[in-house]
Amino acid sequence: MSSRNLGQLLKAVREDKGLTLRAVENSTGISNAYLSQLEGDKIKQPSPIVLHKLGDLYGVSYATLLDLAGYPVPGTDNSTSNQSALAARIGHVTSDEEDALVEYLEFLRARRKKGGAKR
Repeated sequence: MSSRNLGQLLKAVREDKGLTLRAVENSTGISNAYLSQLEGDKIKQPSPIVLHKLGDLYGVSYATLLDLAGYPVPGTDNSTSNQSALAARIGHVTSDEEDALVEYLEFLRARRKKGGAKR
């Protein structure tokens, strides 16, 4: 099971928002070279300040970014960690996509209860 890492998530969200590295640099003060290295996974544990700035700009939970960067996230439980992992795997999801995913998950769970599927 492959999961999206911090760099992949940041790049996907930036591209979904139609932002260039230069636009992010202008908005956050984080150099585009640093951002490129972060998205390319050359920087394994960026500072929490950088993550906070990017989370604000991208609309991504700061806790999710901290978790993906390997920092402990106070006050979280296993379900938050699972949500972070899911967000990292699938990237930004629109409201309509989220509704469709929930419907499909309910369908799969109902089918499993009836004994129709083993996944």
